[in-house]
Amino acid sequence: MNLDTRIKFRHLLCFLEIARHGSFAKAADAISISQPAISKTLKELESLLETRLFERDNAGVELTAAGARFMRYAGPCVQALRDGVGSLRNEPHQPPQVRVGVLSTVESQLMPEVLRRLHQRHAALVVSVATGPGAYLLAQLHVGDLDVVVGRMTDSPQIHGLTFEHLYSESMTLVVRPGHPLLAEQPLELSRVSRYPLVLPLAGTTIRKHADSLFVQCAIEPSAQRLETLSPTLSRRYVASSEAIWVAPRDAVQRELLQGELCELDLGVREPGGSVGICSNAAVPLALPAQWLCEVVRAVARDYRQADPV
Repeated sequence: MNLDTRIKFRHLLCFLEIARHGSFAKAADAISISQPAISKTLKELESLLETRLFERDNAGVELTAAGARFMRYAGPCVQALRDGVGSLRNEPHQPPQVRVGVLSTVESQLMPEVLRRLHQRHAALVVSVATGPGAYLLAQLHVGDLDVVVGRMTDSPQIHGLTFEHLYSESMTLVVRPGHPLLAEQPLELSRVSRYPLVLPLAGTTIRKHADSLFVQCAIEPSAQRLETLSPTLSRRYVASSEAIWVAPRDAVQRELLQGELCELDLGVREPGGSVGICSNAAVPLALPAQWLCEVVRAVARDYRQADPV
């Protein structure tokens, strides 16, 4: 079917902002138009495409299957147009840039080494890093605001329509500060874990599901006193100054375990965790800087996997 010339940039922009925010009101604020105007624009687009792009309910709006397919192409299309306009307006000889989303599972260990090697190879390169929950980062990837996302995300529904490349599997572990009372117990009485505050990933995230699975396997009732966060920095500092137990991906705490800054609790079982990898939008070829990043991520992940094959 030929492209309908009645589809305008404003239609695509409206569609992407609604998908990004999951709300007509927030999308309208983002592009500075009224809510009735954004509803009308979407209705025009749905009429031109002869399909429904969103389902509406009291909780907000959600992409239909057709909407998800359309977003796979609409996001990169709009971003490519923005890049083209920007290339004419910006000063010549701008350094190449790659925009990468990084989940907390790889933020502490994998990505710093990736960035070090990447900048060793490329003297002029801007790496723009976004962090946050997987659902948020994958939504940014869908609409073209990110080139790739790196981390553990295969259980996220937002991954549909994207391409995932597995790098390695990573287990979960429980860590505490040196001198924690539980470290003196050999063997560890699992029921005592419930007596201490917990540091857990945010509810609803992929990594939280693995943390919850670990407690189910060990028949441990999680403490009602807990910190829920995706920030490795906050988690480390809180655990170092308290008797809290951090349920963490091994990648996030490996350096601290090797240096004795944190200690691992032996539960007798190991949660296999999830698949860490690279996610991209197959609808658009990766730009050269994004290809450079992916090459280095693969190399660092291979070294990491060989050093810690568990």
